[in-house]
Amino acid sequence: MYKFSFTTVGGSTRVNIHTGEDIRHLAELDQKMWTVLSCPTTGLEIDENSLKCMDTDQDGTLHVKEVIQTAEWICGNLVDANSLLLSTDQIMIDNIANPQLKELATNIAGENNYIDLNIVNTVIANAQQQVAQQPLPSAPYNAEITAACKEKKDEYTNYFRLTKLQEAGLATIPADTPVPGMSEEEYNQMLGAITAHENEVAAIQQANADAIAAATAQYEPLKKMILVHRDLYTLLRNFVTLNDFFSNDPKQLAIFQAGTLIIDQRACSLCMIVNDMGKQNAQAGASGMFLVYCNCRSKKLNKTMDIVAAITVGDIKNITVGKNAIFYDRKGNDWDATVTKIIDNPISISQAFWSPYRKFGQWVTDLINKSALEKDKKAFESMTTTVQQQTAPADAAKKESFDIAKFAGIFAAISMAFGAIGSVLVDLAKGINALEWYKLLAAIVAILLVISGPSMVLAWIKLRKRNLAPILNANGWAINAEAIINVVFSSTLTTQAKFPILQVKKHKKNRKWAIAIAVIVSVLLILALLGYYFCCQQGCNLCAQ
Repeated sequence: MYKFSFTTVGGSTRVNIHTGEDIRHLAELDQKMWTVLSCPTTGLEIDENSLKCMDTDQDGTLHVKEVIQTAEWICGNLVDANSLLLSTDQIMIDNIANPQLKELATNIAGENNYIDLNIVNTVIANAQQQVAQQPLPSAPYNAEITAACKEKKDEYTNYFRLTKLQEAGLATIPADTPVPGMSEEEYNQMLGAITAHENEVAAIQQANADAIAAATAQYEPLKKMILVHRDLYTLLRNFVTLNDFFSNDPKQLAIFQAGTLIIDQRACSLCMIVNDMGKQNAQAGASGMFLVYCNCRSKKLNKTMDIVAAITVGDIKNITVGKNAIFYDRKGNDWDATVTKIIDNPISISQAFWSPYRKFGQWVTDLINKSALEKDKKAFESMTTTVQQQTAPADAAKKESFDIAKFAGIFAAISMAFGAIGSVLVDLAKGINALEWYKLLAAIVAILLVISGPSMVLAWIKLRKRNLAPILNANGWAINAEAIINVVFSSTLTTQAKFPILQVKKHKKNRKWAIAIAVIVSVLLILALLGYYFCCQQGCNLCAQ
């Protein structure tokens, strides 16, 4: 039984795949130890042709058994499987173990002692050009007539059917029914000729495709071997383990990382293409991460797509639905991005501390806006009512008499309310005045902890358990283990703008003295107030006078 080595990656114990023998013995690794059980074959940063070669049942999903079969096949065709670790499309001819593939590679390699994807593609293209293809027959009618005849098929067929029914006295053709400009026999003759031509063209095209496939079939196993040789190890680093994602090298990105989102002076590298928004809504919130969903548009590529980006550093600031940003894919193309949805989870402990105050401020703002809207509505209604009363007949206008008792009650209630509020403020001031300065400071800290403490504790728990697995699951992956993103690692997934210190000093050198003076004055003022407070507490002669 082959012995694998193991390590801890992303909060879970995972197997090490770092030799050709590890790849050769993948079938002996318990599937319960694999990080991924399946993944889609599209939308990843790896050649789809390579994934299709591994997807033996061509169902669009790559499963564990198919990866194992691919590993056994490629290792069986290589003398030294360690060359897979190079992830290159170049294979030395002496490293090919299969006699037929080695002979074929020798024939097309020429003077080279290696074979690569460019050589195989060139040979395949030349073979396709040498195939004698059957010419396509001429169409019986031009494109416009053919399109019109096919477009009117249902309409004409229905008219001819109604004509027969009308002749039998079973129906009447409506007056507005379009009349064909030909007889039924002529139309059927035309449609038959078009259909026969299309069938003949389809048969010839299939025959030509079969001839090309036959001419290039001998090179397909060699091409498959080169594609798998180049991309299998990359897949294993993202399938058996998640080493590419948890790598300390910022240039080593996982195959599901689609690019970088630039938003709110931050660059987010954990960005994925969204395949199913419904599944994202149902599962992604369990990741515990602050997620931003964006719709991306590229005029250059004439394409659109949806992405999800994780923000793991900083504060929420101005990140709201509707905010515009820029997304750069792995090929360097830029996309216009617009935020369409936000899943709000803690970003940091400091952000969690201010979260209750931010939410309270938002609530107050919404309340003020609502009150302003209501007052504006009442003012408009009052103005329209006044205009209507002035334009109405005099006998219809009846003014309500002033009720002094009613308004006296209102004034009394208002006075009592202000009195109660004033009494509370006085008692609060007396209580504060009775406390020693350090007790007052402790009381302030306690109040802050009561307000922000629960939010900070919840954030600390969530930040320790941020998990990539729910997002990948929502994207069609079958994740078999946790992928914990701790606080230290998360700081590498989002970077903030850092301006040079010298440049800041250059632009703000006139402000440093003002800031220093303001700080000194503030300190002196605080000291003066504290001295006056202690003096009053001890009842000095000056205060007594």
